[in-house]
Amino acid sequence: MSAKLQSQGRVCLLPLIAILLSIASCAAEQKNIKRVSLVGTGASFPAPLYERWLSDYNQQNPNIEINYQAIGSSAGVQQLIDGTVDFAASDVGITREQAAKIKRGVIALPITAGSIVLAYNLTPSVRQSPQVNLPTALRLPRQVYVDIFLGKITNWNHPRIAAANPGVSLPDLPIQVVHRTDGSGTTSVFTQHLSAISPEWKSKIGAGKSIAWQVGVGGKGNEGVTALIQQIPGAIGYVEYVYAKQNKLPVAALENKSGNYITPTPESVAQTLEAVKLPGDNLIAFITDPTGAQSYPIVTYSWLLTYHQYPNRVKAQALKNFVNWAVIDGQKSSLELGYIPLSKKVVLQVQSAVKKIAE
Repeated sequence: MSAKLQSQGRVCLLPLIAILLSIASCAAEQKNIKRVSLVGTGASFPAPLYERWLSDYNQQNPNIEINYQAIGSSAGVQQLIDGTVDFAASDVGITREQAAKIKRGVIALPITAGSIVLAYNLTPSVRQSPQVNLPTALRLPRQVYVDIFLGKITNWNHPRIAAANPGVSLPDLPIQVVHRTDGSGTTSVFTQHLSAISPEWKSKIGAGKSIAWQVGVGGKGNEGVTALIQQIPGAIGYVEYVYAKQNKLPVAALENKSGNYITPTPESVAQTLEAVKLPGDNLIAFITDPTGAQSYPIVTYSWLLTYHQYPNRVKAQALKNFVNWAVIDGQKSSLELGYIPLSKKVVLQVQSAVKKIAE
């Protein structure tokens, strides 16, 4: 074969070699993807939704394994700071002081939203009078539920509760307050609301993920509080709506700033969220006492916290893919479980922020 033909043969082989190298590279990357495992911890508020998401996502992407453990917002954020997890979840986002401790940087992504409700164990003691057309939920005025958690109203047949619920036979039964024992974003959101509507609460107790409760018994996580409410006649406690819904616990209609008694529905919660403006720099914001006439008063986003930089390129891409799936396809599970789907505007904000995750 002439030198010219040999040269042409080599030239013809070059595209084939490039294709083979590309196939080999893709195969290697696919091999890496098969081994991708992500670990997250944090808030119990979104845990039922995360459980559904991770199951659905794994069915569609069997090469990606994502594990999530609900240990409370405080513990989740701390593990993110310590670098022992790939992501965390928090119902209060992350403070600037906490973020400053993370050398790899942090990005806060609102991933879902929901309501915090006052669930109680009075059925069937609270019954509807046949002469009065009553709502199905027990009505609790703003200062009444503050005073219940302050320990100032201690019995279910208290005149102030009775006045808000004409026609209801209230039992002569002690009120047993149930609260969280772990560092909790749910607690922080609830106590921020109480501080906003009660100067006495703000001065005596204040707001935070862990506070000095004046009365009551404690349970760990939303699931622990829910279990105690179920077990104790006369109990009342604050939990994420989904936990009350799944366990068929009645929830109170709470008086909002406009003086209306509002139950947590997709419509009343969505009205509250419309008033929450997420800043462009960190996508973290709260509304502690919404003004809308039909707004449910205790609502929050729940944030997924990622690092800004990941040393493992495949892990970074797997997490970005999951978040992008969660804010589109994953939102379809929200209403069914009792959460509120993100608005189109918030979805766009999250998609933009996800692009900042670097390798």
